[in-house]
Amino acid sequence: MSRLKDLRKERGYTQVKMQMLTGIDQSDYSKIERGIRYYTFEQCINIAKALDTSMDYLAGLTDEKKPYPRSNNSDNK
Repeated sequence: MSRLKDLRKERGYTQVKMQMLTGIDQSDYSKIERGIRYYTFEQCINIAKALDTSMDYLAGLTDEKKPYPRSNNSDNK
């Protein structure tokens, strides 16, 4: 989960800021970063949007931080 923490810090966000952006309680978010708790699919979507990255990057499936182009009909926040 170091990618998650590293990207959050790179963006200059605190865990409290992530709570505000994602709706995930700060203590739960902290557990996700430390690998104690896993995020749900919906939480992963919200985290990827908040950090302007892809779910693949968060999962370690790619080293490309830049997100894929989003479709016009998706629920972008």
